[in-house]
Amino acid sequence: MTYGEEIMLIGDWARLHFVENNGMAFGITLGGDYGKLALSVFRIIAVGGLIYYIRILDKAGASLGLLCSFGLILAGAIGNIIDSAFYGLIFSESPYHGGYATLFPEGGGYAGFLYGRVVDMLYFPMFSGHFPDWFPFWSGEYFLFFRPVFNIADVAITTGVLSIILFHRSFFKEEPQLTPRDAHEHIMAQAQANTAETAPPSEQVHTSPSEDLPIKEQER
Repeated sequence: MTYGEEIMLIGDWARLHFVENNGMAFGITLGGDYGKLALSVFRIIAVGGLIYYIRILDKAGASLGLLCSFGLILAGAIGNIIDSAFYGLIFSESPYHGGYATLFPEGGGYAGFLYGRVVDMLYFPMFSGHFPDWFPFWSGEYFLFFRPVFNIADVAITTGVLSIILFHRSFFKEEPQLTPRDAHEHIMAQAQANTAETAPPSEQVHTSPSEDLPIKEQER
């Protein structure tokens, strides 16, 4: 496909639309070569952290659904890293006005290691229109939903994050922390309860109403 070329999948609202971006998911970009390098390094560090954290979750007996959710995030991050790391090494620059990029061009690709662009191709412009005049900030302006072009890696990351938020909310819950005083009182109460339960019958104190009466009243 040439840059900007489209293939209709379902009507006008589901398309394959070939573009490239220098930045994050859904075409969000960072400025300049330094921003691109910083993003690539951040992705590599994030992937390493995710792999380590998934191992911890697995050893802790986390549910399969939670592990799969983090696995989707990891897979998406690795996919975007592969694009940014190698795409610029093996392809020539994509012409913006017709023509195709060349695979393994003479003299090398258009960018160095970790400086390549990420390929996006999924585009769903479902509906468009204009904001009403009473709408704040964007009164009367044109809007298009859904405007960003994204790729399968973005879908994996988004699906993993939404799955954790919607179906694994207990992951965000922390055990309540007791103050030192509350913890001491809790331990002492447990110890007294355990002592009372384990004491032999001969050591247990039994009282009766007559034991509470004065001695003279008992003699009567």
